[in-house]
Amino acid sequence: MRRQTFVASTVAVLALAFAAFQVPEAPAQDAAAKDAEREIWRVLPKGEKPKDARLGKLRTLNDAYHPWTPPESKEAWEKEAQRLREQVQVGIGLWPMPEKGPLNAVVHGKIDRDDYTIEKVFFESHPGHYVTGNLYRPKNVTGKIPGVLCPHGHWPNGRMHEANDAAVKRELDSKAERHESGARYPVQARMVGLARLGCVVFHYDMVGYVDSDLMQHRQGFNDHQAGLRLHNPMGLQTWNSIRALDFLLTLPDVDPERLAVTGSSGGGTQTFMLTAVDPRPHVAFPAVMVGTGMQGGCVCENAPYLRIGINNIALAALFAPKPQAMSGADDWTIAIETKGLPELQQIYGYYGERDKVNAKAFPQFKHNYNGVAREMMYEWFNQHLNLGKESPIIERDFVPVPPQELTVWDDKHPKPANGKNAAELRKYLTQFDEERYAALLPKTIEDVAKYKEVVGTAARVMFGEVPDPASLPSDGKHRRAGSLGDWKVRYTLIGRRDDESIPVLLLGQTWSPDYKPGKPKVLWFGGTGKTAMFDEQGQAIPAVKKLVNAGINTISPDLFLTGEYTDDREPGSLDIREGFDGFAYGYNRPLLAHRVRDVLTLVAWLRGLSGREPIYLIGTGEAGPWVLLAAAIAGDKIDGAFVDLGGFGFGKIESIGDQNYLPGALKYGGIGGLAALAAPTELFIAGTKGVPENELAPLRQVYEAAGGKLTLQEGPLDVDKIVERLK
Repeated sequence: MRRQTFVASTVAVLALAFAAFQVPEAPAQDAAAKDAEREIWRVLPKGEKPKDARLGKLRTLNDAYHPWTPPESKEAWEKEAQRLREQVQVGIGLWPMPEKGPLNAVVHGKIDRDDYTIEKVFFESHPGHYVTGNLYRPKNVTGKIPGVLCPHGHWPNGRMHEANDAAVKRELDSKAERHESGARYPVQARMVGLARLGCVVFHYDMVGYVDSDLMQHRQGFNDHQAGLRLHNPMGLQTWNSIRALDFLLTLPDVDPERLAVTGSSGGGTQTFMLTAVDPRPHVAFPAVMVGTGMQGGCVCENAPYLRIGINNIALAALFAPKPQAMSGADDWTIAIETKGLPELQQIYGYYGERDKVNAKAFPQFKHNYNGVAREMMYEWFNQHLNLGKESPIIERDFVPVPPQELTVWDDKHPKPANGKNAAELRKYLTQFDEERYAALLPKTIEDVAKYKEVVGTAARVMFGEVPDPASLPSDGKHRRAGSLGDWKVRYTLIGRRDDESIPVLLLGQTWSPDYKPGKPKVLWFGGTGKTAMFDEQGQAIPAVKKLVNAGINTISPDLFLTGEYTDDREPGSLDIREGFDGFAYGYNRPLLAHRVRDVLTLVAWLRGLSGREPIYLIGTGEAGPWVLLAAAIAGDKIDGAFVDLGGFGFGKIESIGDQNYLPGALKYGGIGGLAALAAPTELFIAGTKGVPENELAPLRQVYEAAGGKLTLQEGPLDVDKIVERLK
């Protein structure tokens, strides 16, 4: 959006914004306020922290309730759905969607049963990464028939799951299963049941299960280097599901207009993840996983950014209005009929298709995909895949295949020599991403738009956008007015919502509405917050004095967990079990993202207040990278940014616990690749000595193509020179 459009949308609120600064003379202050006034930088009384919801408890996957409120109209939902699909793809490392190579599929070892056959399958989803599984086909069918994908979930031994005698007895006694075959082999029973209904079924291994054993299921991607590139198990398994669908569509008997997917537990997660990013499935049945409770306990069910502000209900809603049903059990999905289904029906109702979503909980059973749930699924598929079977569908007994006979590898089909372990696959994925990113770098002004579309979408997922000034609280939560010599001082709290409070200090010769426009406004950010503008004696530093004395109003906040946020506060602990970032940052924004968003909030507030007057950002100390990234998002809503990187680069981060850790940063060019989104807005970047060259190079190239003004300086930022420039 161009600045003129941005400003035009706020004309109606400008009068309110200016009026908000008509702060009356401060009344007699109590002792606490006087104590605060002795520290000129402090908005709140000493010892009082901002009332900011972000200081509260962090989300975890095990929260008893994960809320989500659907948008109130079809138009709002479709806009939200597009945003969520991008959020999903970015989080799982599939933005933009990778190019597909040859599958090199091998199908062999047919096993004959009464009315169906089973074959062994392996193919490459990435070069050297093999998807393995079994293909079930019905006999005695003609023409095109439906194709069904079946991810198995976290059942012991995956697709070769075999229950013990005690479990078999329990399932039969509880009427969860009709036959011993289904009780002992419930996963195999599902494939047989679907094949007997006339479907081609591909049952494939999760990474690290059964024949997919070149890497372990929960290991291999659990470190900061993988996170900085968004290489995660969920993305790998979702890509395997996409390629599995590609494989099904190579089979001559599969009807491309009748495709379905169903899995349970972790396989239920794989089901709604596939339907969220791939438009080809027509019917879905994610069992015992869609709900508002626990959201998925494995590294393969979590990814950075994935569930920030949402839950599994929202992810399942992305399949609307296509037919989708789900089962619940005595687990985290037990409330699906009252917490989840109504929200889904609301979304489906926007399309006039409320009857195409259904959910039923079976509280008499623990976590399962038992015969009762399977028969519910058979009825759903019969109806919506047009199978033409009589209802009710009763699962029949079958002769199981001993699990060891289902293995893909044998003497004639040994594991391929080019198979990659986790380290080798990560090396390939890193090279693949780097080559794709290099090809994206613009050479002409026409190429810049494509760069911004791809990298800008990722950045929006990471940080969000500059909010509409009209959406900010109109009163600005002003605390009081004061003076510093001949200057006017204003103390206020700004936030995107009523439960956010960024402490902000405003210094100027005047803040009245009759102030003559034309002078720029400066947002000054330091790593320690507002104190960066003052010396140890509480006096404004020379550069700030020069700005204000020149008639340039200067504003400085305490970004999240700096300044007034940090008094006597222990930062909340993040869930980084197994060294994996998806548990923490799949539900909570990284600290760096909060700080960048705070900068964007201040830009929106000041733009709404200042109209078209120039706005410049200054970032010193540790705030340099935060301000530069905010400038990238703000683009033409600011007139320039002057920052000191202090040698920072994302390639130098050594742990997930680093305050500047940002999942995906290296996938999109590092600090320079992301900062390049600001082009052609003026950037003056000091402190580049020590910044990895591969993070600076894309910044230079994008700015050259965009014709923007970029200054890179190895030495530190000389704020006095910047002030002279702004004067």
